[in-house]
Amino acid sequence: MVKKYVVSFSEVDKEDVGLVGGKGANLGEMSKAKFPVPPGFIVTAHAYYYFLKENNLLDEIKRILKSVDVDKPDQLNHVSLAVKKLIVSSPIPHKISKLIAFEYAKLAGLGVLDVAVRSSATAEDLPSASFAGQQETYLNVSGETNVILKVRECWASLFEARAIFYRAKNNFDHFKVGIACVIQKMIQSEASGIMFTIDPVTNDKTKIVVESILGLGELIVQGAVTPDHYEVSKDNLKINNKVIGLQDRRMIKYKNGNKTQNLSPQLKKNPKVSDNLILQVAKLGKLIEKHYYFPQDIEWAIEKNKVYIVQSRPITTISATENKKEDAQKIEALIEHKLKTVLAGQPASPGIASGPAKVIHSAKELNRIKNGDILVTTMTNPDYVPGMKRACAVVTDEGGRTAHAAIVSRELGIPAVVGSKEATRKLKTGLVYTVDGSKGIIYAGGLPNEARKIVDASILNNSYSQRDVTTPKIKTATKIYVNLAEPEKAKEIAQKNVDGVGLLRAEFMISQIGKHPKYFIHQHKEKEYVSKLVEGLKTFAESFSPRPVIYRATDFKTNEYRNLIGGKDYEPQEPNPMLGYRGCFRYIHDPKVFALEIEAIKTVRNKHGFKNLWLMIPFVRTVKELIEVKSLLHANGLARSSNFKLLMMVEIPSNVILLEKFIEAGIDGVSIGSNDLTMLILGTDRDNSEVAEEYDERNEAVLWALERIVKTCLKKGITASICGQAPSDYPDLTEKLVAWGITSISVNPDVIDLTREIVAAAENKLLKK
Repeated sequence: MVKKYVVSFSEVDKEDVGLVGGKGANLGEMSKAKFPVPPGFIVTAHAYYYFLKENNLLDEIKRILKSVDVDKPDQLNHVSLAVKKLIVSSPIPHKISKLIAFEYAKLAGLGVLDVAVRSSATAEDLPSASFAGQQETYLNVSGETNVILKVRECWASLFEARAIFYRAKNNFDHFKVGIACVIQKMIQSEASGIMFTIDPVTNDKTKIVVESILGLGELIVQGAVTPDHYEVSKDNLKINNKVIGLQDRRMIKYKNGNKTQNLSPQLKKNPKVSDNLILQVAKLGKLIEKHYYFPQDIEWAIEKNKVYIVQSRPITTISATENKKEDAQKIEALIEHKLKTVLAGQPASPGIASGPAKVIHSAKELNRIKNGDILVTTMTNPDYVPGMKRACAVVTDEGGRTAHAAIVSRELGIPAVVGSKEATRKLKTGLVYTVDGSKGIIYAGGLPNEARKIVDASILNNSYSQRDVTTPKIKTATKIYVNLAEPEKAKEIAQKNVDGVGLLRAEFMISQIGKHPKYFIHQHKEKEYVSKLVEGLKTFAESFSPRPVIYRATDFKTNEYRNLIGGKDYEPQEPNPMLGYRGCFRYIHDPKVFALEIEAIKTVRNKHGFKNLWLMIPFVRTVKELIEVKSLLHANGLARSSNFKLLMMVEIPSNVILLEKFIEAGIDGVSIGSNDLTMLILGTDRDNSEVAEEYDERNEAVLWALERIVKTCLKKGITASICGQAPSDYPDLTEKLVAWGITSISVNPDVIDLTREIVAAAENKLLKK
């Protein structure tokens, strides 16, 4: 196989991380998917390794790195400088420089003279780790000679002190992490920013967080300025919260480089971007997350009123904050009562920690940061990471929730407060403070003794003990189920006051498997696919046993299936996948794939003994389809019984109209898919910002359908449930559902307790009538 040293975006996709790094692979993937990515090309990791080989650099670099102690900053910096000097003083092979010059000339032919040269490490932006910001980026580079020289400087930046430190601490082999270089049209941003497709502090998946500044994006990434902050509902793309930051300067192109420019008082306080453009950015974020099936951290830019996506990577900090909510709430209450507030800023990384403050003004002072200190500084950059690893919390003057200090603190699992404006002036070195990263508050003094009883011995690492947390359990006649998808969360959520899993989505598990089921069938590896699915299903069934776990069979649409490895070979391209080849119809016309799912369910139930695993069939258009899919189940050895329940999603108007006939065909219960049902009844697309305002589960037509479903099920003696956010968003709707006789309500994990309280109140209200 011929090794490629330079490739265009159109030649790579998300599977090519080993060749072009995370940044390059994602830009190729998004470019192919027709997202608005500026044009460019990539100098591959093969070129980097060829450069090392031609100059005989490997042995010398190994010799320099051999004795370094990465915990000693001076030694680390000395070694870093030596390796970088060795690289930048070595010649670039002619065949590589010639290819770079040729591709740059093609961009110039399109009128692109100024480019960004961005490093893209081949282990970068993987779901298990984030290499963000460790290597260099060069903006507004023009001329083929300068581009070639900047590529070499990118290669050298693989051995920045911060990058050497990170690899050493995370057990990455220095020579198995390569580097590619992205050369891309430079967007002369009037405004730019960062977007997270979940709330990065609370992990709220219903929000998209967008932060924006004027000028080039470097200042927001560095945390050098305080951005405007927007929280957008992922459901209906409406702005729910907007905070305008006071940006004092911006970065702009200047001659052959960049410069910072002070802003006028009026520009400082004005919104940096119109609401309409923020919503355009958020909509792109929602589509990108949907494309990847994983929350994304996205960099964007606006030039001449057009939005461009310049980078997307998976958010790597989700699990780090998921377990601490209940403990943190108890501790927060005690702190507010006992301690005095000294300073407030933006909440950036959740958790609470106490320790002595150490105020520093540059990375050169990191040797002053000891284990358990609170690191206080103007802003952080990647050079600060060794000190942040020793700190129990971080507080900065500048930056927003998307700044370097915020992102790295979340990854490290330590609390952080950013954008406080005067931390370096107000907080005093040596004095003890308590930092609440969830609320953005710094208190004078250490944790009160009562709070310490809740926290285990590893408080300085912000790891809260669950054993001391006891919450009185509310009981309700209406069962409260949970919607789940990720196996790694099953054990934790199973500890909550929840009656079972009302909606276990298959899609996340299938995405983790990563390959199209037909790909396994074609490779004669059906057992491997079944085994992987069994592993996930067993985790849920075991964690919740004996409570029911209702598995919704795969409901991938064709455009979603196409994103799996091999998917393009088996999936048609449809103009409207939502109404296309999906759900029950797919099982009937593709019984071999459905048989694999059935086999996995049987294995969990029969071999592993978890009889609490039940099945729900989605998107059943006709009664005939339901009868046919039941025949398939029976033929594959899975039939309704006293301990195996078969349910159906009610999400199509035909399900409501002909519900009695569906029930007569033989099902044990239904679950209302309120999202699809509302869209199909109202003929509106909640993902389309132009018409999303018409989407409302409380519309009288939708309420009529919900009442008919619940009362019909009650009359026919089967269970009726609803899965979605609506019952916890609208207490008045919950009251109606309870009054009509709904059997259960299934919600996302973060609103289990809230929904239980709403249902309890609704039931008590009924009893008093």
